[in-house]
Amino acid sequence: MKNLGQMMKQAQEVQTKMQEMQERLAEAELTGASGGGMVTITMTGKGEVRRVQIDPGLIVPDDREVLEDLIAAAVNDARQKVDAFTQEETQKIMGGLQLPPGVKLPF
Repeated sequence: MKNLGQMMKQAQEVQTKMQEMQERLAEAELTGASGGGMVTITMTGKGEVRRVQIDPGLIVPDDREVLEDLIAAAVNDARQKVDAFTQEETQKIMGGLQLPPGVKLPF
């Protein structure tokens, strides 16, 4: 039963750290860019878009498709950074805790 008590204590610690991580993710802002920085998207660690910045030189009515592609690329870049940040924060919390195969955090 000693191991069970230790497991429960460790699970509670992980739960507390996960809550703290969720708070950090909500506060964190990560920026993705495309077109050499001509389009930037700033997102929270939760994936909420906070800011879109577009270089004024890109706003040409006849080149709408180029701008759309650059916005999509910047969103994808920001999302990849959010995913990497989330994974990094999760690794910090999990340390050496082994999860069953196929289980990924955060849930």
